[in-house]
Amino acid sequence: MDAKRAQEIASSETMANVSYNGGKIYIEHVDQDTGNATVHPLEKPEFKQNVSVDDLTEQ
Repeated sequence: MDAKRAQEIASSETMANVSYNGGKIYIEHVDQDTGNATVHPLEKPEFKQNVSVDDLTEQ
């Protein structure tokens, strides 16, 4: 996924089906300058991590 699409998903009111390493995640924030996103698994909102948007997959 590219940073622009990740930002669109993060800004949308509609929940998109996005995964990271095979698990469904929620995108909290996207830094378009670095190409990184702050995400958390849907079932564990307290487990936030920064990942490359290149590693995110939209289903």
